Amino acid sequence: MNILKAQFDVALPHFRLQTDITLPRHGVTAIFGPSGSGKTTLLRCLAGLERSPTGYVQFENEVWQDEQQKVFTPPHKRSVGYVFQDPRLFPHLSVASNLRYGLKRTPVAKRYISWDQVIDLLDLQPRLHRRTQRLSGGEQRRVAIGRAVLASPRLLLMDEPLVGLDAQRKREIIPLIQQLRDTLHIPIVYVTHAINEVLQLATTLLLMEDGKTVASGALSEVFSRLD
Repeated sequence: MNILKAQFDVALPHFRLQTDITLPRHGVTAIFGPSGSGKTTLLRCLAGLERSPTGYVQFENEVWQDEQQKVFTPPHKRSVGYVFQDPRLFPHLSVASNLRYGLKRTPVAKRYISWDQVIDLLDLQPRLHRRTQRLSGGEQRRVAIGRAVLASPRLLLMDEPLVGLDAQRKREIIPLIQQLRDTLHIPIVYVTHAINEVLQLATTLLLMEDGKTVASGALSEVFSRLD
């Protein structure tokens, strides 16, 4: 069953995104393509951070955007977790306080992911009382992921979360994202231009070039196509 349908046409000063996508309910959908192909713009449109003048987004049975009907759900009401390339942590707060910021985004009655689940999954217990500026790059990414997941999102968007990390840090974090996929069962849309991340994480692949979707489908299906 499909979880997300979206159509966008966004003209930016040096770029135009024109895409029509349908994403599945489970697993990780990797948005893959070279720099400048529109991956991050597409992710921002899904989150509502970039507004397409003719956009349409339906998530499960909810319409988040339908410009023809003058419908637009703002980002904070979309139940979306967003992990940026830059961790964007609050440097004056502890790890625990940064994580609670995500937790407070969702009312108690709507939370389906617990504090202990995330702390254990991302191995954050030894770091809870530390200030974020004293963390390594890999540890900061863990906290950023944890903050997004603690909001109990129905959809998790990740924009190149491993960019800038060395090989060892990447090897530490990829299994954590696999656990989010397999243990918490959060549908994930994952932007990357690294083919090894696609092969390790993705169940579905969306290939982009020059602002357009050139192929999409199950990972094995797309990679088996001769074109």
